[in-house]
Amino acid sequence: MIKASIIISFYNNLYALEKILIALENQNDGSFEAIISDDGSNQESIDEIKTYSDRFSFPIQHIWHEDKGFRKNRILNKSVIAAKNEYLIFIDADCVPQAHFVADHLQNAQKNTTLSGRRADISQKISEKINNEHPELFFKRNFWSILLDYLLGNGKNIEKGIRVSNSFISKQLNKKEKGIVGCNFSLFKKDILKINGFDERYEGAGIGEDSDVEFRLKLAGIQVKNLFYLANQIHIYHEELPRPCHNHELFSQVKKLKQAYTPFGIKKTQ
Repeated sequence: MIKASIIISFYNNLYALEKILIALENQNDGSFEAIISDDGSNQESIDEIKTYSDRFSFPIQHIWHEDKGFRKNRILNKSVIAAKNEYLIFIDADCVPQAHFVADHLQNAQKNTTLSGRRADISQKISEKINNEHPELFFKRNFWSILLDYLLGNGKNIEKGIRVSNSFISKQLNKKEKGIVGCNFSLFKKDILKINGFDERYEGAGIGEDSDVEFRLKLAGIQVKNLFYLANQIHIYHEELPRPCHNHELFSQVKKLKQAYTPFGIKKTQ
């Protein structure tokens, strides 16, 4: 059986992190560990995370570095190194996995393949209703409220919260090629090591943790396969982080060079 390391990108949001871990606990079958990939959270968060090993049945690692601005890619690389299992699932600490999240990733895992999932973006009003009682069932139990809220102009991509397990229908829904998003993708550890992990020059949200990685994975011969309407997660509402121009400029350079292996990745951190 394939075992996974679920790498959770985190920064001080204990409210959401607790719901994520409870959601994982309620689908735990011994097939994974969780790695809290912490981009410099404060002491309060550090102290709370220390209590999690006693609260949850699956192994938890806390990988932390000092807060020196947005250095998500650097801490992700450290988390990749620390991962004890052969398969990696990347999520953000504002995205709550639904009931079959881990199983869907593991059952569809393939060598030389990155699985690209999505998230349902619920509104602030709906987000406030998520509590610690079965957060992994929130979308299913509150579907009609979420749909009505969406029809009133709130939230987006809510269809991505619907799980379609029929293989024929799923295949039809996944025909259109789409890029990976940093909050929901997975691959074998050896495949991300082929490209030396994440490029640490990206210091800001967007591109560096997904578009850049996808581009270089494809150069290395790793295909991207959609996992839409499976491996569902719901995104807890927050204002969008700024997307710096520097990231776009850097990505343009990467595309011109067409080098799968970044010299600014994992080996640079060792």
